[in-house]
Amino acid sequence: MRQAIDIAADVRAGRITAAAVVEACLAALGRDELVAVTRILSERARAEAAEVDAQIAAGRDPGPLAGVPYGVKDLFDVAGLPTTAGSTLYADAAPARADAEAIRRLRDAGAVLVATLNMDEFAYGFATINAAYGTTRNPHDPARLAGGSSGGSAAVVAAGLLPFALGSDTNGSIRVPASLTGVYGIKATHDELPMAGVFPFAESFDDIGPFTVSVADMRVVWDVLSGTTAEPTDQPLRIALLGGRFRENADPDQLAAMAEIAPDAPVIELPDIARARSAAFVITAFEGGKLHRAALAEQAMAFDPQVRDRLIAGALLPQALYDEAQAFRAAFKQRIADLIAPYDVLLAPATPCVAPLIADPRIMIDGALSPARADLGIHSQPISFLGLPSLAVPLARPGRLPLGLQVIGRAGTERTLFRFAARLEELGVVGVSPAGALQGEMA
Repeated sequence: MRQAIDIAADVRAGRITAAAVVEACLAALGRDELVAVTRILSERARAEAAEVDAQIAAGRDPGPLAGVPYGVKDLFDVAGLPTTAGSTLYADAAPARADAEAIRRLRDAGAVLVATLNMDEFAYGFATINAAYGTTRNPHDPARLAGGSSGGSAAVVAAGLLPFALGSDTNGSIRVPASLTGVYGIKATHDELPMAGVFPFAESFDDIGPFTVSVADMRVVWDVLSGTTAEPTDQPLRIALLGGRFRENADPDQLAAMAEIAPDAPVIELPDIARARSAAFVITAFEGGKLHRAALAEQAMAFDPQVRDRLIAGALLPQALYDEAQAFRAAFKQRIADLIAPYDVLLAPATPCVAPLIADPRIMIDGALSPARADLGIHSQPISFLGLPSLAVPLARPGRLPLGLQVIGRAGTERTLFRFAARLEELGVVGVSPAGALQGEMA
C-alpha cells in the first residue's frame, strides 16, 4: 500500500512515469470486487497522466501530487459526465460543464482522477447500501459493510486500489467508513474546504474531505484542497476525553486506547448531546426533503425506497420545527465552544462498533439492536452539529477488524489534529493495516 507522497516523489524524480502509475491503477480498479467503483475514467486519466509526464519532460514541477491517482465520491461534478449523487434519477442528466473546485485544485497539483465511487443514494445513510449500484463491501471482510455514505471512497483506499480518495461528510459519512475500513478520514471545519460543484445533501452540515493511508498524505492533500500552508507548532497539546453518550456506546478497545493515549486527561461530558443529535436529524431531514421535494412529487418511485421514505418524511416537517432546531444549534454551539475552550484536542470513538455484517446490518445501541444505516453515526453526528473539525484515525489492530477514534479540535485547527495524529502514528497507537487478499498493488 503505497503512500501518495511516495508515488509523487518517484514521478517527480523520473523513477517512474505518471502514465505507468495510472495504467497499473486502472488495471487494479478493473478487478474491483468491492462494488466500490461506479465509473472508471480511463480516457481522462491517461490524458491527465500524459500532461504530468509532459511537464516533467519540460523541466517543470507538476505539483506535490504529481501523477498520484485518486477517485471521488459520485457526487462531485466531473466535466462531461452527469453528477448522479448515487441515484439513477440523474443518470441521464445534463453533463457537468466543469469539474468541482476540489477536483480542479487537485489537478493543478498534479493528481490524476481515475474513478467515481459508490455511495448511499443522495448521501443519506451510513452504510453504502445502494439499490441501483449495489452494496460496497469491506476490504477487511467482504461479508461486512464498508460504512457510508462515502463507502466506495473508503474501500478503495483501504484495499490499496487508490492512495487517496475524496468523500463528503454531513453527519459522519467520512468518519464512519474510515473507522470501519481502517483508514484516515477528515471532516473539516464546516465550510473550510470548497463545496462548489458538490451535490448537496444538507448544506448546514455538508463538508468534503479526503481518505488517506497516512497522516503525511492527509497533510499534503489537505494543503492542496484548502489552498493554504502553515508551519507546524510544537506547543504541548491540552487533551480531554469525551464521556457520557460517547462512552455508553463504545467498544472497550476504543476506551482502552483513549486511556492509553491520554491517561491523565480529564473526561468531559457535552450537555444535551441526545437533544443535539435529535436536532441534527431534524435539520438534515428538513433540508434533504426540501432539496428533493419537486423530484419526489414527480418521480417518487425512481428513488431508493429507503431513501425515498426518509426524504418524504423530511419534506413534511414544519418550518417552525426546523427553525427551533437551528435556534437550539446556535445556542448549543456557543455553549460547547466555551466548554472546550481550554483544550486543543478531544478524543472520542468514531463508530460504536466494528463493521456489521451485510446480511444483518444492525448494531447494538443502548442494549438493543438498531439499524446500522441510521445509527452508525451516533458518535459523529453531534460533532457535525457543532461544525468542528474531526479526524478519524484507525487504531493499530493488525489481523482484527478495523476500529477508529475521532480526534476533534476547535474550529480551524485541522493542522493541530494532524500533528497529534502523527505523534500517535509514530507511537504505533494508530496506523493502517493491510486489507488482506483484496489489497491491490500500486506501481
